[in-house]
Amino acid sequence: MIVARFKTSDFQKEMKALIRYTNGFLDGARDGKQELLHTIGKKTVEMLNDFIDANARTNDAVLHHVYEWYQSGSPNARLFDIEYKVSGGGLTFSSTFRQSSSVSSGSTVPFYDKARIMEQGIPVRIKPVRAQVLAFEDNGDQVFTKSEVTVRNPGGQQAAGGFKNTADVFFNSYWKQSFLQVTGIDRILANTTQFKQNLPKAKAGGRAAGYDVGYRWISARGAR
Repeated sequence: MIVARFKTSDFQKEMKALIRYTNGFLDGARDGKQELLHTIGKKTVEMLNDFIDANARTNDAVLHHVYEWYQSGSPNARLFDIEYKVSGGGLTFSSTFRQSSSVSSGSTVPFYDKARIMEQGIPVRIKPVRAQVLAFEDNGDQVFTKSEVTVRNPGGQQAAGGFKNTADVFFNSYWKQSFLQVTGIDRILANTTQFKQNLPKAKAGGRAAGYDVGYRWISARGAR
């Protein structure tokens, strides 16, 4: 007859160490999630800025209004700021428009609220202030008038909503398909064996070892 004997005290000690390791892993994963979201936020803003710049250089009619005059696609001429915010368990993005400081051909002052007005397709009324008549081009023809003029689409029909639509394409298509692969975050999060591989650390390291493993895993330290 074979009798198996083991020390209950040793078993309980190992189980307590495993529980501490597990709790530490969960706490580390929770805290590391904030770093992961900040990493994703920063990289997303960088990639979205570059995405908009690239589209502006190839499709000026759609995005010229969110840059200084005649500088579409130039990072130094952007009239928009994109920011991210980590709150609770989520990540949100927002954008604001800057005031233009450049002057278009035929004008003497910057177009006030240029980016926002053209993006939203807000009609603009123009009337003579110092001169008695307005002079402007309409479809290649020179026009002179004393009357107030309403410009229905100051940025052109394609400009209205162009910034929003470009951002939507980025998040709905490009971001989903490419972002995780480009940053390497997908490979890190797909490695769910971290907990098991580091179990030998549980006996000696307990909660501290578990916390370190959980934090490093979920914070995607390799995604830099």
